[in-house]
Amino acid sequence: MQRDQVLVEVRDLKKYFPITRGIIFQRRVGNIKAVDGISFAIRQGETLGLVGESGCGKSTTGRTILQLYRPTAGKVYFEGEDLTALKGNALRRMRQQMQMIFQDPYASLNPRMTVGSIVGEPLEVHGVAWGAEKRERVQELLRLVGLNPYFINRYPHEFSGGQRQRIGIARALALNPSFIVCDEPISSLDVSIQAQVVNLLEDLQNQFGLTYLFITHDLSMVRHISDRVAVMYLGKIVELTDRDTLYENPLHPYTQALLSAVPIPDPVVEERRRRVILEGDVPSPANPPQGCNFSTRCPVVMDTCHQEKPEFKEVEEGHWVACYRVQ
Repeated sequence: MQRDQVLVEVRDLKKYFPITRGIIFQRRVGNIKAVDGISFAIRQGETLGLVGESGCGKSTTGRTILQLYRPTAGKVYFEGEDLTALKGNALRRMRQQMQMIFQDPYASLNPRMTVGSIVGEPLEVHGVAWGAEKRERVQELLRLVGLNPYFINRYPHEFSGGQRQRIGIARALALNPSFIVCDEPISSLDVSIQAQVVNLLEDLQNQFGLTYLFITHDLSMVRHISDRVAVMYLGKIVELTDRDTLYENPLHPYTQALLSAVPIPDPVVEERRRRVILEGDVPSPANPPQGCNFSTRCPVVMDTCHQEKPEFKEVEEGHWVACYRVQ
Protein backbone atom coordinates (compact mmCIF):
# COMPACT_ATOMS: atom_id res chain seq x y z
CA MET A 1 0.00 0.00 0.00
CA GLN A 2 1.34 3.38 -1.03
CA ARG A 3 0.60 6.01 1.61
CA ASP A 4 1.10 8.90 -0.85
CA GLN A 5 -1.42 7.55 -3.35
CA VAL A 6 -4.75 9.44 -3.44
CA LEU A 7 -7.74 7.15 -2.89
CA VAL A 8 -10.59 9.70 -2.73
CA GLU A 9 -10.60 13.10 -4.40
CA VAL A 10 -13.38 15.65 -4.02
CA ARG A 11 -13.56 18.58 -6.45
CA ASP A 12 -15.84 21.58 -5.91
CA LEU A 13 -18.55 19.40 -4.34
CA LYS A 14 -21.96 20.97 -3.78
CA LYS A 15 -25.13 19.58 -2.26
CA TYR A 16 -28.18 21.84 -2.14
CA PHE A 17 -31.55 20.78 -0.73
CA PRO A 18 -34.55 22.56 -2.31
CA ILE A 19 -36.90 24.78 -0.27
CA THR A 20 -40.41 24.44 -1.73
CA ARG A 21 -43.75 26.15 -1.19
CA GLY A 22 -47.25 25.11 -2.06
CA ILE A 23 -49.37 22.08 -1.17
CA ILE A 24 -50.37 20.72 -4.58
CA PHE A 25 -48.13 22.59 -7.03
CA GLN A 26 -44.85 22.83 -5.19
CA ARG A 27 -42.37 25.35 -6.50
CA ARG A 28 -38.76 25.87 -5.50
CA VAL A 29 -38.23 29.16 -3.70
CA GLY A 30 -34.64 28.65 -2.55
CA ASN A 31 -31.91 26.21 -1.56
CA ILE A 32 -30.32 25.02 1.67
CA LYS A 33 -26.62 25.05 0.79
CA ALA A 34 -25.54 22.15 3.00
CA VAL A 35 -22.25 21.64 1.12
CA ASP A 36 -21.14 24.62 -0.94
CA GLY A 37 -18.11 23.94 -3.13
CA ILE A 38 -15.50 21.97 -1.17
CA SER A 39 -12.33 20.30 -2.47
CA PHE A 40 -9.89 17.92 -0.75
CA ALA A 41 -8.17 14.56 -1.20
CA ILE A 42 -7.76 11.56 1.10
CA ARG A 43 -4.63 9.47 0.71
CA GLN A 44 -4.65 5.70 0.92
CA GLY A 45 -4.31 4.41 4.49
CA GLU A 46 -4.76 7.78 6.21
CA THR A 47 -7.48 9.19 8.45
CA LEU A 48 -8.83 12.60 7.51
CA GLY A 49 -10.75 14.23 10.36
CA LEU A 50 -13.66 16.50 9.39
CA VAL A 51 -14.65 18.83 12.24
CA GLY A 52 -17.06 21.70 12.77
CA GLU A 53 -20.12 22.60 14.81
CA SER A 54 -23.49 20.89 14.37
CA GLY A 55 -25.28 21.72 11.13
CA CYS A 56 -22.19 22.80 9.16
CA GLY A 57 -22.58 20.01 6.56
CA LYS A 58 -20.17 17.33 7.82
CA SER A 59 -22.56 14.36 7.61
CA THR A 60 -23.96 15.55 4.28
CA THR A 61 -20.40 15.65 2.92
CA GLY A 62 -19.82 12.03 3.95
CA ARG A 63 -23.09 10.81 2.46
CA THR A 64 -22.56 12.76 -0.77
CA ILE A 65 -19.07 11.29 -1.22
CA LEU A 66 -20.60 7.79 -0.98
CA GLN A 67 -23.40 8.86 -3.38
CA LEU A 68 -26.09 8.18 -0.77
CA TYR A 69 -27.02 11.76 -1.67
CA ARG A 70 -26.42 12.64 -5.30
CA PRO A 71 -24.39 15.89 -5.51
CA THR A 72 -25.87 19.07 -6.97
CA ALA A 73 -22.51 19.80 -8.64
CA GLY A 74 -18.87 18.77 -8.46
CA LYS A 75 -16.97 15.51 -8.81
CA VAL A 76 -15.98 12.67 -6.50
CA TYR A 77 -13.18 10.38 -7.68
CA PHE A 78 -12.55 7.01 -6.06
CA GLU A 79 -9.40 5.25 -7.28
CA GLY A 80 -9.50 7.62 -10.25
CA GLU A 81 -13.10 6.79 -11.24
CA ASP A 82 -15.78 9.49 -11.18
CA LEU A 83 -18.56 8.23 -8.87
CA THR A 84 -20.94 11.00 -9.92
CA ALA A 85 -21.04 9.56 -13.45
CA LEU A 86 -21.85 6.00 -12.31
CA LYS A 87 -25.34 4.53 -12.06
CA GLY A 88 -27.00 1.17 -11.49
CA ASN A 89 -24.76 -1.90 -11.38
CA ALA A 90 -21.55 0.07 -11.98
CA LEU A 91 -22.18 2.18 -8.84
CA ARG A 92 -23.33 -0.91 -6.95
CA ARG A 93 -20.01 -2.65 -7.65
CA MET A 94 -18.04 0.41 -6.46
CA ARG A 95 -20.11 0.52 -3.26
CA GLN A 96 -18.46 -2.71 -2.11
CA GLN A 97 -15.26 -0.67 -1.67
CA MET A 98 -16.95 2.14 0.31
CA GLN A 99 -18.92 1.76 3.51
CA MET A 100 -20.30 3.91 6.32
CA ILE A 101 -20.47 3.64 10.12
CA PHE A 102 -23.49 5.63 11.24
CA GLN A 103 -23.77 8.02 14.16
CA ASP A 104 -26.57 6.44 16.17
CA PRO A 105 -26.09 2.73 16.97
CA TYR A 106 -29.68 2.62 18.25
CA ALA A 107 -31.29 3.87 15.02
CA SER A 108 -28.96 2.33 12.42
CA LEU A 109 -29.72 -1.33 13.29
CA ASN A 110 -33.06 -2.88 12.32
CA PRO A 111 -34.70 -4.01 15.59
CA ARG A 112 -36.58 -6.82 13.79
CA MET A 113 -33.42 -8.44 12.41
CA THR A 114 -30.97 -10.65 14.27
CA VAL A 115 -27.31 -9.66 14.49
CA GLY A 116 -26.46 -12.44 12.04
CA SER A 117 -28.94 -11.04 9.49
CA ILE A 118 -27.75 -7.44 9.97
CA VAL A 119 -24.04 -8.19 9.53
CA GLY A 120 -24.68 -10.77 6.79
CA GLU A 121 -27.07 -8.65 4.72
CA PRO A 122 -24.32 -6.95 2.63
CA LEU A 123 -22.94 -10.41 1.75
CA GLU A 124 -26.32 -11.47 0.35
CA VAL A 125 -27.12 -8.16 -1.35
CA HIS A 126 -23.83 -8.23 -3.28
CA GLY A 127 -23.96 -11.97 -3.92
CA VAL A 128 -20.78 -12.75 -1.97
CA ALA A 129 -21.91 -15.53 0.39
CA TRP A 130 -24.99 -17.51 1.45
CA GLY A 131 -25.90 -20.25 3.92
CA ALA A 132 -23.12 -21.82 5.96
CA GLU A 133 -20.45 -19.70 4.26
CA LYS A 134 -22.29 -16.51 5.22
CA ARG A 135 -22.75 -17.71 8.81
CA GLU A 136 -19.03 -18.48 9.07
CA ARG A 137 -18.10 -15.05 7.70
CA VAL A 138 -20.49 -13.28 10.11
CA GLN A 139 -19.01 -15.13 13.09
CA GLU A 140 -15.52 -14.17 11.90
CA LEU A 141 -16.56 -10.50 11.67
CA LEU A 142 -18.08 -10.52 15.16
CA ARG A 143 -14.89 -12.05 16.53
CA LEU A 144 -12.91 -9.35 14.72
CA VAL A 145 -14.78 -6.52 16.49
CA GLY A 146 -14.57 -8.14 19.92
CA LEU A 147 -18.03 -9.73 20.17
CA ASN A 148 -19.00 -13.32 20.93
CA PRO A 149 -19.50 -15.10 17.55
CA TYR A 150 -22.42 -17.07 19.04
CA PHE A 151 -24.47 -13.89 19.47
CA ILE A 152 -25.69 -14.11 15.87
CA ASN A 153 -29.24 -15.11 16.86
CA ARG A 154 -29.69 -12.21 19.28
CA TYR A 155 -31.48 -8.92 18.52
CA PRO A 156 -30.07 -5.35 18.78
CA HIS A 157 -32.08 -4.51 21.92
CA GLU A 158 -30.10 -7.15 23.84
CA PHE A 159 -26.85 -5.18 23.40
CA SER A 160 -25.38 -2.04 24.95
CA GLY A 161 -24.61 1.08 22.90
CA GLY A 162 -20.93 0.20 22.54
CA GLN A 163 -21.75 -3.36 21.46
CA ARG A 164 -24.27 -2.07 18.91
CA GLN A 165 -21.64 0.23 17.43
CA ARG A 166 -19.32 -2.79 17.14
CA ILE A 167 -22.10 -4.56 15.22
CA GLY A 168 -22.27 -1.53 12.90
CA ILE A 169 -18.51 -1.71 12.39
CA ALA A 170 -18.73 -5.45 11.63
CA ARG A 171 -21.42 -4.74 9.02
CA ALA A 172 -19.23 -2.05 7.42
CA LEU A 173 -16.31 -4.51 7.20
CA ALA A 174 -18.36 -7.37 5.69
CA LEU A 175 -17.36 -6.67 2.07
CA ASN A 176 -13.67 -5.87 2.77
CA PRO A 177 -13.93 -2.16 1.83
CA SER A 178 -10.91 0.08 1.43
CA PHE A 179 -12.68 3.34 2.44
CA ILE A 180 -15.02 3.91 5.39
CA VAL A 181 -16.88 7.10 6.33
CA CYS A 182 -17.14 7.20 10.14
CA ASP A 183 -20.04 9.59 10.80
CA GLU A 184 -19.59 10.63 14.46
CA PRO A 185 -19.38 6.94 15.49
CA ILE A 186 -18.66 7.72 19.16
CA SER A 187 -20.79 10.80 19.88
CA SER A 188 -23.68 8.84 21.49
CA LEU A 189 -21.45 6.56 23.59
CA ASP A 190 -20.10 6.87 27.14
CA VAL A 191 -16.60 8.32 27.43
CA SER A 192 -15.07 5.01 28.57
CA ILE A 193 -16.66 3.18 25.62
CA GLN A 194 -15.57 5.91 23.16
CA ALA A 195 -11.90 5.05 23.75
CA GLN A 196 -12.57 1.35 23.15
CA VAL A 197 -14.34 1.99 19.83
CA VAL A 198 -11.64 4.41 18.62
CA ASN A 199 -8.90 1.91 19.54
CA LEU A 200 -10.82 -0.78 17.66
CA LEU A 201 -11.04 1.45 14.55
CA GLU A 202 -7.28 2.12 14.71
CA ASP A 203 -6.49 -1.61 15.10
CA LEU A 204 -8.68 -2.47 12.11
CA GLN A 205 -7.03 0.28 10.05
CA ASN A 206 -3.58 -1.13 10.79
CA GLN A 207 -4.73 -4.69 10.12
CA PHE A 208 -6.55 -4.10 6.82
CA GLY A 209 -5.00 -0.86 5.52
CA LEU A 210 -8.30 1.02 5.74
CA THR A 211 -8.79 4.68 4.82
CA TYR A 212 -11.13 6.74 7.03
CA LEU A 213 -13.05 9.99 6.73
CA PHE A 214 -13.66 10.56 10.46
CA ILE A 215 -16.49 13.06 11.02
CA THR A 216 -16.76 14.50 14.54
CA HIS A 217 -17.14 17.64 16.63
CA ASP A 218 -14.83 16.30 19.36
CA LEU A 219 -11.56 18.17 18.76
CA SER A 220 -9.56 16.24 21.34
CA MET A 221 -10.56 12.89 19.81
CA VAL A 222 -9.83 14.02 16.25
CA ARG A 223 -6.30 14.95 17.30
CA HIS A 224 -5.80 11.43 18.61
CA ILE A 225 -7.08 9.51 15.58
CA SER A 226 -6.48 11.75 12.52
CA ASP A 227 -3.44 12.27 10.29
CA ARG A 228 -4.88 15.46 8.77
CA VAL A 229 -7.82 17.63 9.82
CA ALA A 230 -10.28 19.66 7.75
CA VAL A 231 -12.30 22.37 9.55
CA MET A 232 -15.77 23.07 8.14
CA TYR A 233 -18.03 26.08 8.63
CA LEU A 234 -21.44 26.62 7.01
CA GLY A 235 -20.89 24.27 4.06
CA LYS A 236 -17.29 25.27 3.31
CA ILE A 237 -13.88 23.99 4.39
CA VAL A 238 -11.99 26.92 5.93
CA GLU A 239 -8.73 25.18 6.89
CA LEU A 240 -7.01 21.88 6.08
CA THR A 241 -3.62 20.66 7.27
CA ASP A 242 -1.93 17.92 9.29
CA ARG A 243 -3.11 17.57 12.89
CA ASP A 244 0.04 18.85 14.63
CA THR A 245 0.21 22.01 12.51
CA LEU A 246 -3.50 22.68 13.05
CA TYR A 247 -3.26 22.45 16.83
CA GLU A 248 0.05 24.32 17.14
CA ASN A 249 -0.46 26.97 14.46
CA PRO A 250 -4.13 27.46 13.51
CA LEU A 251 -4.43 30.25 10.93
CA HIS A 252 -8.16 30.69 10.35
CA PRO A 253 -10.03 32.73 13.02
CA TYR A 254 -12.76 30.07 13.23
CA THR A 255 -10.21 27.30 13.88
CA GLN A 256 -8.57 29.46 16.54
CA ALA A 257 -11.95 29.96 18.23
CA LEU A 258 -12.73 26.24 18.15
CA LEU A 259 -9.37 25.23 19.59
CA SER A 260 -9.55 27.87 22.32
CA ALA A 261 -12.62 26.06 23.67
CA VAL A 262 -10.82 22.69 24.10
CA PRO A 263 -10.01 22.14 27.80
CA ILE A 264 -6.32 21.65 28.67
CA PRO A 265 -5.59 19.40 31.70
CA ASP A 266 -2.99 21.82 33.06
CA PRO A 267 -4.28 24.60 35.36
CA VAL A 268 -1.26 26.87 34.69
CA VAL A 269 -1.65 26.74 30.89
CA GLU A 270 -5.45 26.90 31.16
CA GLU A 271 -5.24 30.11 33.21
CA ARG A 272 -2.83 31.82 30.79
CA ARG A 273 -4.50 31.08 27.49
CA ARG A 274 -6.96 33.43 25.82
CA ARG A 275 -10.45 32.23 24.97
CA VAL A 276 -11.96 33.43 21.69
CA ILE A 277 -15.69 33.98 22.23
CA LEU A 278 -17.70 34.16 19.01
CA GLU A 279 -20.66 36.50 19.05
CA GLY A 280 -23.95 35.98 17.25
CA ASP A 281 -25.43 32.84 15.74
CA VAL A 282 -24.43 30.72 12.77
CA PRO A 283 -26.16 32.14 9.65
CA SER A 284 -28.77 30.06 7.86
CA PRO A 285 -27.41 27.80 5.09
CA ALA A 286 -30.48 28.90 3.10
CA ASN A 287 -29.17 32.48 3.11
CA PRO A 288 -25.39 32.55 3.72
CA PRO A 289 -23.68 35.96 4.03
CA GLN A 290 -22.24 37.74 1.04
CA GLY A 291 -18.47 37.31 0.96
CA CYS A 292 -16.88 35.05 3.56
CA ASN A 293 -19.37 32.80 5.38
CA PHE A 294 -17.61 33.55 8.68
CA SER A 295 -17.64 37.35 8.22
CA THR A 296 -20.70 37.90 10.46
CA ARG A 297 -18.95 36.37 13.51
CA CYS A 298 -15.25 36.90 12.79
CA PRO A 299 -13.38 38.91 15.49
CA VAL A 300 -10.82 40.21 12.92
CA VAL A 301 -13.16 40.89 9.97
CA MET A 302 -12.14 43.36 7.22
CA ASP A 303 -14.22 45.20 4.61
CA THR A 304 -13.06 42.80 1.87
CA CYS A 305 -14.48 39.86 3.84
CA HIS A 306 -18.03 41.20 3.35
CA GLN A 307 -17.62 41.61 -0.42
CA GLU A 308 -15.97 38.52 -1.91
CA LYS A 309 -15.55 34.91 -0.83
CA PRO A 310 -11.88 34.12 -0.03
CA GLU A 311 -10.18 31.50 -2.17
CA PHE A 312 -9.21 28.21 -0.55
CA LYS A 313 -5.41 28.47 -1.00
CA GLU A 314 -2.28 26.60 0.02
CA VAL A 315 -0.42 29.17 2.17
CA GLU A 316 2.31 26.75 3.33
CA GLU A 317 3.17 23.28 2.14
CA GLY A 318 0.15 21.12 2.88
CA HIS A 319 -1.62 23.92 4.79
CA TRP A 320 -4.78 25.23 3.04
CA VAL A 321 -6.76 28.20 4.33
CA ALA A 322 -9.68 30.30 3.08
CA CYS A 323 -9.02 33.67 4.76
CA TYR A 324 -7.88 37.10 3.50
CA ARG A 325 -5.86 37.66 6.67
CA VAL A 326 -3.35 34.91 5.83
CA GLN A 327 -3.22 35.10 2.02
